[in-house]
Amino acid sequence: MAKGYWVSVYRTISDPEKLAAYNSLAGPAVRAAGGRTLVRGGRVVARDAGIAERAVVVEFDSFEQAVAAQESEAYQEALVALSDGVERDFRIVEGIE
Repeated sequence: MAKGYWVSVYRTISDPEKLAAYNSLAGPAVRAAGGRTLVRGGRVVARDAGIAERAVVVEFDSFEQAVAAQESEAYQEALVALSDGVERDFRIVEGIE
């Protein structure tokens, strides 16, 4: 079965306090749903049309599990805390089997 991944790239962080509140709620929600954070911040080298932005990658055992985690009540609460504190590109992608 192919794994599922959350891939987030933060274009702007306009309210670090909202991001901190989101992180305090999102971390436990992700772990409870079986997610494992593989990348969170750190160094970035952008190539081609890329932009060096904060990136986060979370791995789940399946694509379906990744979707369910994002739709969970606990994660939705984290999104409320984040509200307009950041502009980010968030997607759920299926890995290679």
